[in-house]
Amino acid sequence: MNPKTELNELFELALKQSASDIHLSVGRRPTVRIDGDLIPVSAKPILTPESSEELVLALLRPEQKEKLLQEKEIDFSYSYEDKARFRVNVYYERGFLSAALRFIPSNIRTIEELNLPTILHKFIEPNQGFFLVVGPSGHGKSTTLAAMIDEINHTRQEHIITIEDPIEYLFLQDKSIVDQREIGFDSLSFHKALRSAFRQDPDVIMVGEMRDPETISTAITAAETGHLVFSTLHTNNASQTIDRIIDSFPSSQQPQIRIQLASTLLGIASQRLIPRIEGGRVPAVELLIANSAVRNLIRENKVYQIDLVLETGAEEGMISLNRSLADLVRRGEISRENAEIYSLNPRELGNLIGKHAV
Repeated sequence: MNPKTELNELFELALKQSASDIHLSVGRRPTVRIDGDLIPVSAKPILTPESSEELVLALLRPEQKEKLLQEKEIDFSYSYEDKARFRVNVYYERGFLSAALRFIPSNIRTIEELNLPTILHKFIEPNQGFFLVVGPSGHGKSTTLAAMIDEINHTRQEHIITIEDPIEYLFLQDKSIVDQREIGFDSLSFHKALRSAFRQDPDVIMVGEMRDPETISTAITAAETGHLVFSTLHTNNASQTIDRIIDSFPSSQQPQIRIQLASTLLGIASQRLIPRIEGGRVPAVELLIANSAVRNLIRENKVYQIDLVLETGAEEGMISLNRSLADLVRRGEISRENAEIYSLNPRELGNLIGKHAV
């Protein structure tokens, strides 16, 4: 069968079964991820080195093939007709070509449609500051950021610049001007794209991922100089995120970064997608709001005390991960067993759930 036809069949299957990912790897059947579980496509044969290479190369443009040969891996986005887009990573495994494709829905869902805390709307309102969405890979960080950026797009007249690798959600410009820049295609690096954004008269900047100290420093400076900045990090919770940002700099620079972060941070949302009892997944969200107590703890290098502020800040709208998980268990959305798997403190979670076990 023609490789393009074979890929199209896999794309149709992924869409029909609401798969989040497709994996192509030698020695295995094409595999899809549904509600967090990897499921081989039984109707497809096990991939040989030749068949895997044919499928993977069918995804690439000529210049992308050249880059793959030089760098041995490549990130890009791929559109299937007008039905779907995928974020693709092609890589070598034991010398054979493999690929992981993440499905990107064409419609950008709202905060309410994603079952996220409605207080997230408040972090869209300021005209400057720094807001982070963190969590493990594959737990909806980009989707949450897209919902927040798109709300600005539909409600305010702003110049929004996104810097992504690759571009994921496509924003249809509404009240705002939305410029989406792809690393490797529109700019050479996050750092360079972010620095040049200062000369592009932006109001809102979204950095797909902060990968190095230069990007982190420039993003914080952007928030400091009158911009609303959104980004992501692969960290587990709010306090770990603050530590990761500060620790990425040499010790001589850390006091200055603490001061800058304390003055610009709006909040940090940490999320996990938990399997629902009735199928699908639902987000559990920890939310830290950068109030005066949090800002002082960052300045004074007492980040270890932030978890206590988070636990006692419910009246201000703060949410601990355990409280979010316990609430989902009480509502019958997720099982107690899954809540414990995703909790960073299962004993405390048990106390919060109390007698409302599921």
